Amino acid sequence: MQQASLDTAPGRFRPLPSGTELLRLDDITKRFPGVLALDGVDFDLRRGEVHALCGENGAGKSTLMKIISGQYQPDGGSITYKGEVRRFASSLDAERAGIAIIHQELNLVPHLSVAENIFLAREPKRGWPGKFFVDRAALRRQAQACLDRLGVDIRPDAPVKSLSVAQCQMVEIAKALSLNAEIVIMDEPTSSLTESETALLFQVIRELKEQGVGIVYISHRLDEMALIVDRVTVLRDGRYVDTRAFADTCVDEIVARMVGRSLDDKFPERTSVPTSDVLMEVRGLTRRGVFHDVGFDLRRGEILGFAGLMGAGRTEVARAIFGADPLDSGTIRLGDHEIAVKTPRDAIAHGIAYLSEDRKSHGLAVKMSVTQNLTLANMEAVSNALGFIDRKAEEQAAWRYIQMLSIRTPSPHQVARLLSGGNQQKIVIAKWLFRQSRILFFDEPTRGIDVGAKFAIYQLLDRLAAEGIGVVLISSELPEILGLTDRVAVFHEGRITAVLNTRETSQEDIMHFASGHGRPAAAGTGTP
Repeated sequence: MQQASLDTAPGRFRPLPSGTELLRLDDITKRFPGVLALDGVDFDLRRGEVHALCGENGAGKSTLMKIISGQYQPDGGSITYKGEVRRFASSLDAERAGIAIIHQELNLVPHLSVAENIFLAREPKRGWPGKFFVDRAALRRQAQACLDRLGVDIRPDAPVKSLSVAQCQMVEIAKALSLNAEIVIMDEPTSSLTESETALLFQVIRELKEQGVGIVYISHRLDEMALIVDRVTVLRDGRYVDTRAFADTCVDEIVARMVGRSLDDKFPERTSVPTSDVLMEVRGLTRRGVFHDVGFDLRRGEILGFAGLMGAGRTEVARAIFGADPLDSGTIRLGDHEIAVKTPRDAIAHGIAYLSEDRKSHGLAVKMSVTQNLTLANMEAVSNALGFIDRKAEEQAAWRYIQMLSIRTPSPHQVARLLSGGNQQKIVIAKWLFRQSRILFFDEPTRGIDVGAKFAIYQLLDRLAAEGIGVVLISSELPEILGLTDRVAVFHEGRITAVLNTRETSQEDIMHFASGHGRPAAAGTGTP
């Protein structure tokens, strides 16, 4: 698709030569209840560069960016923007100054259209006098121009609630670009994007650099940084570690500085051993227009992978087995018994759990405490005979799983939204373990999680399988599939085209079947 011009509005901001310091943060400190999130952090950004900010979850990256964008106020330190000491009172204040942020957590209004979200509170107006009415034609036209910049096929009139997570991410990016900002902060912008969508984003980033825009780039996908990043700053435990030119370092060095140690192995040595005991047998699952005749077996002691391109049906099959979406036909058997799953309540009663790829929308009650989240799916276990919650029993259960899964929290009463992504993911896992679930579907469980926390999640998945729990891993990262699973069911256009032994296959083999070039699996069995 032809790329639209990315020129900023003439005269809106005072131009600075490329390479000139655009932003400087000195000795920034930020505290939350029980947590010192930032401890004397320094950071600077030049015009026309991409400066990566790296660190494990909880290192303070997102907190620092929220201070730059006016969402948080620092407790100490100073912000110098274009040579003037500034303090932004709100995100709107920062936007007016020319600072845009693309959030890791999608920050869209589901019931509004794509166009309305892109220009929220900035809609073009018409009418006389005063221009009180939204100019719908101009709104659609300007939104379409923003989407054309990214080369994505999304209708401006489409309601956001009808979009996939990846499409919502592209809308967030279009919204930031619509501000014609001098600084664009990108917090995990590619976490939900396909390879082609990522390539389009990188093209936009290069154009922005040429125009002198400074870009702060946060990502756990360190390998992709070599394509666009000029400098990299590492934070660890809320403290500044160092800043280097990206050309003068490597991914292994960045990881070592992030975690304070060398990570020789990306994946743990497997301790679980698959058996011939079938925990779940799925045959002929069909939902018209979405997936057709899907079948597979899940064995005790194994981790089964679901791989495929975006829209291939992996998530949709998991949601249907969990009862979140309806089925037209097919059978699900647990052991010797066929079960009927019409709703998530039915699935939970049979010991089946689904951990959504969007944990903050569908896995956590982010404003509730760690304890409340852990016990939410099994409240009867911490209630007395009259149905009232036994607070002592509830806290004891929370402490047990906090210790079992090494959840880093200052207290069981800490609000879940204040924890890092890796610890939030552990809370969701703990919730279903407390429910004594026997089969767990993990949908992109390491999305937006740093390398150190990923390794801990990987170890946990292996431990669950070793304890006899059925584990299904849905992942778009093929190294993750190959490094963790015993077998992988490959999806293409709503069908399983192959079930492969991962010890005898490669990324190329999986992509061959994922792109539809392999022969389909035998109908209803998932056996190649």
